[in-house]
Amino acid sequence: MEEHLSSADRLAAGLRALPDTAKAFSFTQAAWRFYHNPRVTLPRLARPLVAAGREAVAQQCDAFVLVVHDWSNLHYNNHAAKTDRVALSQSKDLGYEMQAAVLVSDRSGDPLSAISLSLRAADGVHCSRQAGVRQPLSPLDELAPAMDYIERQKLGLPAVHVIDSEADSVGHYREWIKHPERYFLVRADTERIAEYEGQQCGFALIRQKLHENKAFHKAREVSYHGQLAWQWVAETRVVLTQPARPQRRDGQPRKSIPGPPVPLRLVISEVRDATGKTLAVWFLLTNVPDIVAADRVALWYYWRWRIESFFKLLKSAGQQLEHWQQENAAAVAKRLLVVSMACVIVWKLMHNDAPEAADVRQLLVRLSGRQMKRTKPYTAPAIMAGLWVLLTVLYVLENYQVTDLRRIADILFPNPRAGPYNRGKDV
Repeated sequence: MEEHLSSADRLAAGLRALPDTAKAFSFTQAAWRFYHNPRVTLPRLARPLVAAGREAVAQQCDAFVLVVHDWSNLHYNNHAAKTDRVALSQSKDLGYEMQAAVLVSDRSGDPLSAISLSLRAADGVHCSRQAGVRQPLSPLDELAPAMDYIERQKLGLPAVHVIDSEADSVGHYREWIKHPERYFLVRADTERIAEYEGQQCGFALIRQKLHENKAFHKAREVSYHGQLAWQWVAETRVVLTQPARPQRRDGQPRKSIPGPPVPLRLVISEVRDATGKTLAVWFLLTNVPDIVAADRVALWYYWRWRIESFFKLLKSAGQQLEHWQQENAAAVAKRLLVVSMACVIVWKLMHNDAPEAADVRQLLVRLSGRQMKRTKPYTAPAIMAGLWVLLTVLYVLENYQVTDLRRIADILFPNPRAGPYNRGKDV
């Protein structure tokens, strides 16, 4: 895990060896044996992530824990050695489909841990929830087993599953509400129709009526694509009565499946700029109890982007996941769980309120050499890059005396005035 506490680049996306006494190639061989060891299963690798999540929930959550679900395609078009790739968005777009669930604090919106990870490959699904490879389900059908697993982990608080509009499915709502304490928060499609005040209405019409009734109120200041904006919120009750029309992968026509009515809360969130212009609209459906105000529900969905930041840290802004050279999804999935542990270390440091933690973050940013915005003193990639430098320094100091390091520096910098270790000293 320490060897992944670093920010990689595309040409160096492999294992990074710390400056130990062993040769660098020994680290690579050890990693290969580890990722191909059949006794190293995904559920065993996931245990530290579950334990870290359970501990964080106890410390950083109030009444619920948010579980953000999302999908991300891993593109390996030029990795012919990965013979288990599958077609993604099109036949020539090859790679793996990743599905992840990240725990997020209901108090602050801070990411806590990756609680579930899976990769769909040609041989099936490699999943942290069970050993072995299993047959794939449709993306939405994968959600219920993930929810079951997460709710069995005894996190200490009820989970609220937060999902983007891909999960707006009447059939799945009907299945989820069969479980007494299964709470969800889903962004609904703009075209959805529901029963409102005894009539079937589209969500656009319901929004219009709420405007006419002056039901919207200013909730909070938010950042929208880097600009200052305000979130306005309104709430009402709706009932979904339409039949389900599940997607099919077998080429057969979609069928209408009737079912019981689904009563839900509809929270409409509008993001407006200083002039009152509407920048974005979210129609949010949830069965979260009324003790959670609509303002809070809208804020919880606003925090859904935390999982996007997780994907970014795994990919272009951190670990360069789409340039890993492991030859199959089984090895990639194992390494992915190890990297997720490194992400948890970074998150814990980022959101530690202790004064000494602020000093550590400042040092790590300086070690990283990254430039930060004045309004953002640190970022996850910078913390990760700084941690690698710090670990490297510690390993060097354990194996070299300071006099040895000065001798090496003298070889590199014959002129003592040019030596970086002499800056600011009188020579």
